[in-house]
Amino acid sequence: MEGVHFNHFVEQPQKTDREKSEMLSPHSRNEETESVILELEAAESSLKEVLDRGLMEHGCPHYRRRCCIRSPCCDEIFGCHHCHNEAKNNISVDPKQSHDIPRQKVEQVICLLCGTEQEVRQTCTNCGVCMGKYFCEACKLYDDDTSKKQYHCDGCGICRIGGHENFFHCYKCGCCYSILLKNSHPCVEGAMHHDCPICFEYLFESRNDVTVLPCGHTIHQKCLEEMREHYQYACPLCSKSVCDMSKVWEKFDVEIAATPMPEPYQNKMVQILCNDCGKKSEVQYHVVAQKCPDCKSYNTRQTRG
Repeated sequence: MEGVHFNHFVEQPQKTDREKSEMLSPHSRNEETESVILELEAAESSLKEVLDRGLMEHGCPHYRRRCCIRSPCCDEIFGCHHCHNEAKNNISVDPKQSHDIPRQKVEQVICLLCGTEQEVRQTCTNCGVCMGKYFCEACKLYDDDTSKKQYHCDGCGICRIGGHENFFHCYKCGCCYSILLKNSHPCVEGAMHHDCPICFEYLFESRNDVTVLPCGHTIHQKCLEEMREHYQYACPLCSKSVCDMSKVWEKFDVEIAATPMPEPYQNKMVQILCNDCGKKSEVQYHVVAQKCPDCKSYNTRQTRG
């Protein structure tokens, strides 16, 4: 009797995706890789297109951005915190009602493309647009114009412009200065925490360039230039010279030598205080100016005589 033969079928283990991929020819693998790369590039391009919709087309006089804010203090909508402060501190506003916005307490923003009001975040929850290419969650600041090189300074507690690598924070002065002044600026405590002595804008939050005078006081660069245009070369706060005046003092020497005083005044002595070095002296009076015998400056004031 013939034997009965049974065929035994052994179930083969399933191959993993990696093993299947290894079985493919190099040409097939290259095509698959290229296909994945193309899909990723297309998805990235599509996402960028959504994020960049309306870029640099919206904003207020102060910032290019795609959102506005709801102020937590008066529950009104403004383009930015500067727009709020200008409106609420206008001369036509009742002084009792004037105030600045607590910018760190802003909680709601409104997308300018779809009008959705939402919590503070960089991308709109509804339309997906990026509401500001530069976004600071601490300051609630949005700005599409990144050419300003914005950065957040933890020492100041606010955002600055100009690039973090170009500035340093002086903890005694309480503000950021150009890196060029790191080892040369005179420290004045709270130097930026006051108004510009010319235009009276608060310097610490000013968007205009601020410069440090040799005496350590601060002023808008533009205001300093206007002072020089009107031949004003003394600090408005302490009266020290704002620049090297040695050439001017030489001209004073020549003018005084060429202008002798009348005989009754030739021996007249007066007491002076030098605004530049702070020394008190007794010098011969002259109608043009009195020269400090210590630092040779004519930036002096008569105190007696």
